Amino acid sequence: MIRRATPADVPAILRLIHDLAEYEKAAHEVRASEEQLRAALFAAEPAVFAHVAEEEGADGEREVVGFALWFLSFSTWRGTHGVYLEDLYVRPDRRGGGHGRALLAELARICVERGYHRLEWSVLDWNEPAIGFYRALGAVPMDEWTVFRLTDEPLRALAGRAS
Repeated sequence: MIRRATPADVPAILRLIHDLAEYEKAAHEVRASEEQLRAALFAAEPAVFAHVAEEEGADGEREVVGFALWFLSFSTWRGTHGVYLEDLYVRPDRRGGGHGRALLAELARICVERGYHRLEWSVLDWNEPAIGFYRALGAVPMDEWTVFRLTDEPLRALAGRAS
């Protein structure tokens, strides 16, 4: 059910990214292309990775129904890498079948196998179904932390101040 993504999965992953962005009320922010995803995920030394959840479709063919896209982080306090889960998404019509749990379990397995001490991600504060799901797994919110982000013009403006 869970496997590493292959180049053939890129169109399905991009469709799921669009679905996730629509669910999160941010469809207008998606700019990624198949070419960008393919280059990022399958470069000689990739910095981002993906796993997919698949199941047999009505036609008997295997189909991608969810994905997890992640990259390595590093904890200066722990002195080890960790996994940062950028996106986890399962199609609404396939939720409840264990795909999300299986994707997270695979990432947890990778962490334990490699000696990583953290698996982290962010969730929108209004996404109660996801928050409940994560809490049921034993995940705890990091309420004292606030995420900051620079993009577009503010990012370029700050870069212009670099010496």
